[in-house]
Amino acid sequence: MSKLGRRKFLLYGSVGLGTSILLKGCASSEETSTSTTVDSSTGTTVSDSGGDTIKVGILHSLSGTMAISETTVVEAEKLAIEEINAAGGVLGKQIVAIEEDGASDWPTFAEKARKLIDKDNVTTVFGCWTSASRKAVLPVFEEKKHMLWYPVQYEGQECSQNIFYTGAAPNQQIEPAVDWLLANKGKEFFLVGSDYVFPRTANTIIKEQLKAKSGTTVGEDYLPLGDTEVTPIITKIKAALPNGGVIFNSLNGDSNVAFFKQLQGAGLSPDKYPVMSVSIAEEEVRQIGKDYLKDHYASWNYFQTVESPANQKFVEAFKAKYGEDRVTNDPMEAAYIMVYLWKQAVEQAGTTDLEAVRKAAIGQEFDAPEGKVKMLPNHHISKTVRIGQVRDDGLFDIVWSTEKPLDPIPWNQYVPQTKGYACDWTDPNKGGRYKVEKI
Repeated sequence: MSKLGRRKFLLYGSVGLGTSILLKGCASSEETSTSTTVDSSTGTTVSDSGGDTIKVGILHSLSGTMAISETTVVEAEKLAIEEINAAGGVLGKQIVAIEEDGASDWPTFAEKARKLIDKDNVTTVFGCWTSASRKAVLPVFEEKKHMLWYPVQYEGQECSQNIFYTGAAPNQQIEPAVDWLLANKGKEFFLVGSDYVFPRTANTIIKEQLKAKSGTTVGEDYLPLGDTEVTPIITKIKAALPNGGVIFNSLNGDSNVAFFKQLQGAGLSPDKYPVMSVSIAEEEVRQIGKDYLKDHYASWNYFQTVESPANQKFVEAFKAKYGEDRVTNDPMEAAYIMVYLWKQAVEQAGTTDLEAVRKAAIGQEFDAPEGKVKMLPNHHISKTVRIGQVRDDGLFDIVWSTEKPLDPIPWNQYVPQTKGYACDWTDPNKGGRYKVEKI
């Protein structure tokens, strides 16, 4: 797939704070890829067996610049489905996954979401990575009153009745990372990110947080997603931070490969220019090369090195299915657990009826590899925050963590426009955004 142009990203990716993208369907007369129904316990193509199965959709980028990250969450979702099917399925029925490729293209995501709902009649969809893809499909799920489970940390400033978010809100990843950097690495920050919703909104939050805590934003720059021409950004970093300082990185996809290689080539070593990434995890380290990332940092809720029986089981199961050389990471873990949370909600509801499952999902708890999580009334889950440093083997040493899981705060409390707002889908008088005196 060719790189996505800057104009296309600005149209479908960059939006104002708290604003949803309104995308009109770019439907074509033909599907851009073939849909396959896969029995995830055997990996074989099957036909719909009516009352004996429950169909779910899997919608991620299996091609294009985001495939480096999204193929792994598909594997994690399929592992969860395989385990659930092996244990008897859901409501006595086997889960059948229908996979679609969003192809790192946001109109394609919207088109495929509509297909999964209208043509394939799935009961729910597990999908998306970038906020641009999530924003692209959101109008579809709201129009159809359907259900998306979204597994990746994101910028917040959203609280949809039709989405369950199992990745971190900013107060469960970005904000603690900034606090830790201010206390341990310095007060001068250069912000670098991909040019779409998540990095731009995340950096808006970071700038407000730095102002509130006597930090300084010395520079800010963006690359179109998939762009590998990072030399101008490296030059700007050196000029803005001649004596060293913090680099906060929200690049996604293939851009990270070029960024870290050229950062090292320019002599910007982690002792003087520590990089804190919020989209680099074990799989990206493996693909970029651990020698380029050693001693840099990442903020997540889960690392493969978390010590717990639940994580040991998860890692062993993943490696047994996909290879001993493979690694697990935070988005994979969030994707894995969301399938189980959905299963529990369906079983509590006793049906796949969307409204019944939506109500039953709130309050669901799960002993996840990252630690115990709970789905709250704002459709986000409580999560422990961890900061890791890349070590010689490409895994992360956990150098800091919260003492207990933090409740999610979707509407950011540093940004003036959303300070004092919350959401609660158990109360029709509150819903997706309401004013509170104190959060």
